[in-house]
Amino acid sequence: MSAEQAIVRLAYLLAAVLFILGIRRMRSPATARSGNIVSAVGMLIALVVTLFNNQIVSWWEIIVGFVIGAVLGAVAAQRVEMRAMPQMVAAFNGLGGGAAALIAINEMYRAHVGMSSPDFTSTLASLLSTLIGALAFTGSIIAFGKLQGLVTAHPVKLPGQRYINIGLFVIAIGALVWALIAGGAQFAAFIVLVIAALVIGVAMVMPIGGADMPVVISLLNSFTGTAAAMSGFVLQNDVLIVGGALVGASGTILTRLMAKAMNRSLTNILFGAIGAPPKGGPALAEEGEKSVRSVGADDAAVALAYASSVIFVPGYGLAVAQAQHQLAELASLLESRGVDVKFGIHPVAGRMPGHMNVLLAEANVPYDKLYDLDEINPQFDRADVAVVVGANDVVNPAARNVPDAPIYGMPILNVDQAKSVLVIKRSLSPGFAQVDNPIFYMEKTMMLFEDAKKGLQELTSAVKEV
Repeated sequence: MSAEQAIVRLAYLLAAVLFILGIRRMRSPATARSGNIVSAVGMLIALVVTLFNNQIVSWWEIIVGFVIGAVLGAVAAQRVEMRAMPQMVAAFNGLGGGAAALIAINEMYRAHVGMSSPDFTSTLASLLSTLIGALAFTGSIIAFGKLQGLVTAHPVKLPGQRYINIGLFVIAIGALVWALIAGGAQFAAFIVLVIAALVIGVAMVMPIGGADMPVVISLLNSFTGTAAAMSGFVLQNDVLIVGGALVGASGTILTRLMAKAMNRSLTNILFGAIGAPPKGGPALAEEGEKSVRSVGADDAAVALAYASSVIFVPGYGLAVAQAQHQLAELASLLESRGVDVKFGIHPVAGRMPGHMNVLLAEANVPYDKLYDLDEINPQFDRADVAVVVGANDVVNPAARNVPDAPIYGMPILNVDQAKSVLVIKRSLSPGFAQVDNPIFYMEKTMMLFEDAKKGLQELTSAVKEV
C-alpha cells in the first residue's frame, strides 16, 4: 500500500468515526446540533478525499461545485420555515435516493456499452441500488407533495391496491433476476427494473395518510441509506458503504420505534390507510356528549396564572401557525410567576421524527423542560392545567377506550388526567385519523377557539394583567 493510499484509508476511517459520533450525539436534543456538525465535517472529509483521490474532475470544478452547493444549502436552511422542515427532509432524502440510483444506472450503462466489465457482486449491487434508490426517490417526492399540500394528504387507494403493489414488486424482482442472467439482453431487463421501481415508490406512498408521514419519512430514509451503501459496493468506496449502512440501520431502528409508539405494525402503516374519511360508528362521539365550554383568553389566563403546575403539549397546529416563540414566551412568563412548567412531547407529533423538539429548540426552550411520553404521562394527574396547542390524535382518549377507532392501541399523552385542560384550537375538527376527540367535551376542558399564534399571544397578554 502506497503512502497516498494509506492517507486515503485513514481519512475514510476518520470520516466513518465522525459519522458514528455524530449519530450518537443526535440521540439527545441537547447534543443534536453538535452531532449534526460532527457528521457534516465527516461528510466534507469523505467528499474532498474522494474527489481528489479519484481525480474525477479538475480542482476548479470541485471548488465551483462546493461553492454552489454550500450557497444553496445555506439559503435553503435559513429560509425554510419550521413548519416546512418535514418537506425539506423528504426532498433531500429523495435527492439522496435519486443520486444512488443514478450512480447504479451509470455503471450499468458503462457495462452495456463495453466500457467496464463488472463482476456478479458489482452487478447485483448496482441492481439493488437502482431498485431501492429509485423507489426512495419517487416515494419521497410523493411524501413531499402530501406534506406541502400539492398532493392530497388523505390516502389514495385503488381497488386491489395491495395486490397491485405485490405485482409491481414481483415485476421488479423478476427484472432484477433477468438482468443478472440475461447476458446480451441485460440492459432491457434493467430498464424494466428502473420503471418498476419508480412506479413502486408512487404506489407505496399514495395510499398512506398524512398522519403516518413521520414513519414513512423514516422508512424512506432507511431505503436511501441502503441504496447509498449498495452504491459504495459499486464504486468500491469504503466510506460510502459505512455511511450508507449507518443511515440505513438508524432509519430502520427509528422506523420500528415510531411504529411501536403508534402501536401499529409497519404493514398496517403501509396498508392501513389511516386518515381516510370517517365512516361513523363508535370512533365518533355521541351527539349527547357534544357540549363544549368555550372560554376567552382572560378566563383561561386566570387558570394558568394561579396554577402550580402546567404541562404544555404541542402538536402540528403549533408548527402550522409558527407559534413556537409565543409558546416559549408564555411558558417563560408563567415560570417567572413561580409556575412549574413542562412540555410533553409525543414521538409522532408533527410530520417528522423530532418535529416538536426542533420547533421548541428554535424558540430556545431549555432541553431539560422537554419530556417524552413515558416520562411525562405519570405527571399529568398532578398537573393543575394541561395546555394542548395544536395537537389532536396524540392526546385522543379514543386510542385507549374505543376498540373500533383506527388509532386504538396507540400510546397517547394522558392529557385527560390533568385537573383541568385548556385546548387552543381553531375548531372542533378531528385530526388526520378523523376520530372525534372526547377531550373537547369534558366538563374540565376549556376550549380557546383561536389560531395557535393569536391564542398564545392573547393568553400572554392576559396573564400579565392577572
